[in-house]
Amino acid sequence: MTKTRRIAAKNALTIAFFAAAVLNASTTSAKELLWGDTHLHTSYSFDAYTNGNRSADPAAAYRYAMGESVIHPFHRARVQIHTPLDFLVVSDHAEFMGVIKHIYEEGGSNAKLGWSDWLGAEVTAWLLRRSVENDTSLKFFGALLPEHSDARDTARAMEGLGYDSGSLMPDMPVVRATAWDSISATADRYNKPGEFTALIGWEWTGTPGGANLHRVVVSDANAEQAAKITPFSFNDSPFPEDLWRFLDGAEQNVGARFVSIPHNSNLSKGWMFDTTSLRGGPIDAEYAKIRARWEPIAEITQIKGDSETHPDLSPNDAFADYEEYPHYLAKVGDVEYKATEGDYLRSALKRGLAIEAEVGVNPYRLGFIGSTDSHTGLSSAEEDNFHGKMALDSVPERKQAMWGDDAGPNGWSMSAAGLAAVWAESNTREAIIDAFKRKEVYASTGPRIALQVYALAPDAELDISKADATTKLAIDGVPMGSAIESDGRERFSLAIFAGQDPKGAGLQRIQVVKGWIDGQGETHERVYDALVSNDSSGASQLNAVWQDPDFDESQTSFYYVRVLQVATVRHSSLDAQALQIAVIGHPDAIQERAYSSPIWYR
Repeated sequence: MTKTRRIAAKNALTIAFFAAAVLNASTTSAKELLWGDTHLHTSYSFDAYTNGNRSADPAAAYRYAMGESVIHPFHRARVQIHTPLDFLVVSDHAEFMGVIKHIYEEGGSNAKLGWSDWLGAEVTAWLLRRSVENDTSLKFFGALLPEHSDARDTARAMEGLGYDSGSLMPDMPVVRATAWDSISATADRYNKPGEFTALIGWEWTGTPGGANLHRVVVSDANAEQAAKITPFSFNDSPFPEDLWRFLDGAEQNVGARFVSIPHNSNLSKGWMFDTTSLRGGPIDAEYAKIRARWEPIAEITQIKGDSETHPDLSPNDAFADYEEYPHYLAKVGDVEYKATEGDYLRSALKRGLAIEAEVGVNPYRLGFIGSTDSHTGLSSAEEDNFHGKMALDSVPERKQAMWGDDAGPNGWSMSAAGLAAVWAESNTREAIIDAFKRKEVYASTGPRIALQVYALAPDAELDISKADATTKLAIDGVPMGSAIESDGRERFSLAIFAGQDPKGAGLQRIQVVKGWIDGQGETHERVYDALVSNDSSGASQLNAVWQDPDFDESQTSFYYVRVLQVATVRHSSLDAQALQIAVIGHPDAIQERAYSSPIWYR
């Protein structure tokens, strides 16, 4: 707290850290920028295995992330990441974890099944093998997708009745437990504190009625601790609050910490960041506190599209149309995609302000990360080295007809994205979870754009051209992810430092996105250009000190930074050039970007 007192004494702006921001007291000079992926599926995930990944297991995933060459699970060529990662979470689905792999390779044997489940396993194995032989695996997987329906009605119908997958596939708890132990043991084997961090986690794949409510759960547990639990799945409950209740018990039982990370809110049918719970109850102070505790960050960008905002929600934002993905996670039908406020993170931040004004707690005070959600076992967020969402769509010639239906997505609908950037005190499980909890993190759509953002009192002396500027800011500033309170006498500044990916394109502009709530309880948003490069090839570095020209000390608000690269070639265009065809319906170029976690002002 010494630094907080120093800031308060020096500046007219009184800065008070909320509980979530107290951890930011350590200096950024003692922190390092780490790049990783919190969302990676291997052959232990039922959908990855069904869609052609029958060999890229957790060991292969870690080896690829660390920079080693591995064999691609479908086309069997040698592949390698351009720039290794610093950390990785293998987040295989808790639902049927390892089950499809076991059924395909061993049928119903060695799983301690009754005769009916054994028969179901054998029939499923026969169907799956036939689909592989006939190259119809995608249709087999499509049969497992849910039907379109109302998410709340579906969840209520499921409660206490178990999950009907629509197939004969048995649950196989013995197989799931064995798979979980193997995944955790592999993480321990590849975890090298200070060099590379392998975090243990899983995905809770809540999709009631085709609404994406998925969460990735990440922990600083080791394999011995992880063995004390079985990952909580959508089969256990379709309600997120039951997942959080499980995590509360798990922390006490395991002696480790857990974080739940929502993803693909863009496909949630309005439910991810709703104004009521999925059970239909109000978001009161208690609910908001619980959600804020377990979900400090959210995934803003990944292979299945960008979840920052949408042109229908932000019509005055010229860059709101980045990598849209208008395809729900349900059987292709006549349900048209519609962007709603509950689907996107900018809208969620504004809703959080409104809920806080009503109940006193903000459930959507969220930091941002990106990750891939790759199901190939390969964390490929590089545009010119993209291995597809599924193993089966990793070959350019297969991307056009990925699902065999013009109404659905194909391999070119997907984006080579994204990455999680973390300012951590060390490259360890504990330090990375610390950074998640204090929200000192940000997202990239793929490029390694270096980004630091601080709130700074206006009379603080700072020369951003000096080499020690960020060290000084670590003492006198408040980093991204924090909340500040003011006595209202003076406005603060944002000090922004952005550097291009050493292997990537130049930076085109820095923007500040502001959201606020007025005296009538209405929320608003505005996008400001803080700095624009006048060079057509962009700049290697863009640094700025920015003040809100419309600052109103009476309005609670948030600010986050969006850094845009100059336009570069999209992977679909690279495929088109190689195939000598036209890829219709997808842009030739994209303007990749980074999103800082917000800073909140009260």
